[in-house]
Amino acid sequence: MHDSNEQPEPEVRITPRLVDSFYTEAMLLADEARSYFDDIGRDERASLEPFARVGFACESLKVTTRIMHIVAWLLTQRAIESGEIPLREGRRPERRLGHAQESDRAVIVQLPEAAQRLINSSVDLYARVKRIDEGHTDSEIAQSPARALMGRLERGLGGGQA
Repeated sequence: MHDSNEQPEPEVRITPRLVDSFYTEAMLLADEARSYFDDIGRDERASLEPFARVGFACESLKVTTRIMHIVAWLLTQRAIESGEIPLREGRRPERRLGHAQESDRAVIVQLPEAAQRLINSSVDLYARVKRIDEGHTDSEIAQSPARALMGRLERGLGGGQA
């Protein structure tokens, strides 16, 4: 039974522009996280209580894992778009967005503000990508042969981006 007040979620098409936008956001977040956790975050971590220091280390790993899963998924989407990977192969379970552990709010509130912001940003980006990934299965329309050919030509001519 369908509730008339319930609006169906609009389907988002995975386009090269969307993938590029997410990729840029993920890479900027990765650079910001690396810079923070390798530099300023070390000093801030040292000032925390022992339990919070362990939580800080765990959360930094979770941020990194989320970003790695996102980037891997985005690279798969690029490979599908360019024709390097057939659509059906790209939608296989092992090529979907990897699972990332959730962050513990009780731990996060004990961390420095910059760490909290990075954690929350990674959670938000992961959630947005996950919604798109979950909305696309094998029933998606196949990629156009012309676009696949263009992708192969770009790769062959060295014009493709990694």
